[in-house]
Amino acid sequence: MIFIRSFLFFIFFYVWAALWSIIGMLTLPLPRKRSLFPQEQWSRGMQKALPIITGIKVVYKGMENLPEEPVIVACKHQSAWETTVFQGLLKDPAIVLKTGLRDIPVFGWYVRKLKMIGVDRNAGSKALRRMLKEAKAAVTYNRKIVIFPEGTRVSAEHDAEFQAGVYALYRQLKLPVVPVALNSGLLWPRNSFLKRPGTIYLEFLPVIENGLSREEFMKRLGNDIDTATEKLEAMTFK
Repeated sequence: MIFIRSFLFFIFFYVWAALWSIIGMLTLPLPRKRSLFPQEQWSRGMQKALPIITGIKVVYKGMENLPEEPVIVACKHQSAWETTVFQGLLKDPAIVLKTGLRDIPVFGWYVRKLKMIGVDRNAGSKALRRMLKEAKAAVTYNRKIVIFPEGTRVSAEHDAEFQAGVYALYRQLKLPVVPVALNSGLLWPRNSFLKRPGTIYLEFLPVIENGLSREEFMKRLGNDIDTATEKLEAMTFK
């Protein structure tokens, strides 16, 4: 049954993405505000289909910790799932993603139109300066910045050090950070075709105010996310 459900979701995932990508392409000549609709509907449709097809429910916790004004949302990265949720959950988020996605023919045009923030981890300080420039521009439009501080998906069984980019945003933008814990990797594992039924929890944790040193900030961020993630993982199959 898990295999059949996973196969059906695999088909849905790509058909749904293709449909809204085509619609997104049609919005390219329109004002940017009109281009937000396709990504929002793609994201929300994904979350609605997930429990129906795979048996994976989604529960959001700590929404009261998310301010209305711009903040940096620093999210644990265990699975592809969390790359599908913020587009529909937050209003016009500026998501930090690999620059390679913006270079994909046609699809990359849509990503650029949405003004997502590109980062090339192989380009060193030049990439960091570019990321900060794009992030500052996003904040002027009252957009929240979403970053996966580990830089890549890390399986639920392992931890990874947070990259320097999250502290650079924190220091340069002078914005508070909302840490986000989750347990998605236990149900939608990294590099796995199978999706296991259960409950994905995504929890917005209390804000980390601006003004901490790098050592203080990185320690606080890591402790907050890892501690909350362990609790959510323990709840997964209950």
